[in-house]
Amino acid sequence: MHPKALVETIRYNCDLSDARFAGHYSVCGLALRLRDLFKWEHRLDPWEERDAAEVLSWIDRKEQLWERIQSDDFVSIDIDGTAYDPFDTTGINACLMPRGLFYGAGYAQSLKPSFVLGRVEAHRRNSGLNVLHIGEELARDLLTLPALSQGEDIVLRKEAARMFVWDQIFYITPSRQPFLRFALKHAGIETADPAALQSRFSDLLAGLYDVFVHHEIGEHKDTSFNTDTWRSMIAAFPHSPVELVSRAVKDMLADTGPSGPLHAIIDARQSVSLGFYLVFHDGLGRQLYPQMRTAFEDFARSGRWAAMKEGVRRIHHQAGRDAARLMALFERGRARGDLDAAARQIQREFLDPIQGGPQQADD
Repeated sequence: MHPKALVETIRYNCDLSDARFAGHYSVCGLALRLRDLFKWEHRLDPWEERDAAEVLSWIDRKEQLWERIQSDDFVSIDIDGTAYDPFDTTGINACLMPRGLFYGAGYAQSLKPSFVLGRVEAHRRNSGLNVLHIGEELARDLLTLPALSQGEDIVLRKEAARMFVWDQIFYITPSRQPFLRFALKHAGIETADPAALQSRFSDLLAGLYDVFVHHEIGEHKDTSFNTDTWRSMIAAFPHSPVELVSRAVKDMLADTGPSGPLHAIIDARQSVSLGFYLVFHDGLGRQLYPQMRTAFEDFARSGRWAAMKEGVRRIHHQAGRDAARLMALFERGRARGDLDAAARQIQREFLDPIQGGPQQADD
């Protein structure tokens, strides 16, 4: 396959996945993802903006394309006369890696198919795993994921990481602003003014690559969730509160585990990275594990890294208990042939306490 045809095929599969799953996002969530995709397609820096009319016209064309193709099938990847299933990453990368390209394919949140094709800039080993740094991305979908894991490969997506970090800074919620101020202060940046940040952004970003890589390593190394049970849970409850809870617990296990980013940050005493980790720590994970912010606030007052490490250890222990409980509830529901009951009990035990709902147990 000619490189241009390869890129066009993978981009088509990206558009098809986006067409099928655009309705899973909130209006604001979809708008932010489209904004990132527009900037990627037009090779813009994260802080560059185009005229609103141009962006809206592009979105209209994208949505018209989605309407035309959403019932189509994913297209096979033809390389040197051999057709590969678009999820056959092993076969495809055996052909592309010698050419300096990496192809990623898998299922993200809500079991959305996700694809990426990028140029390999660096390749090293870390914790017994292959770590690839991907520079220019030739094809991608709506998901701005800074890193991913695929088999024994951990993949840092440098372009996506750049967009992700900038978005986290400029769409930050008020409750996370103290962590951003902490991080910038320790980086020697006195203000979050865009001009000030642009001049230092590459340095800031380079210091955060290990956070993203170690999250994936931590997830790969963690054994608290049985792999088969985890996959069965996600397959049984896609795009549901159960999936969100399960992913939040799994992410916390990865982040607080011995191979995860928090131990690496603490051992190296990286104040900037710790501040940014708390900037990234939001959503359901923040609600389930408010102790993370408490541990950070204690550290910020005392400057005692040992105290922060002990806080992380306690959170990891709780996340392990949460994972065991989630698996037990799921397996009990599966054994009884009543997964709906399992979903209701997970809602009661994990979500109702943080949403102020009832907490009555099933018989």
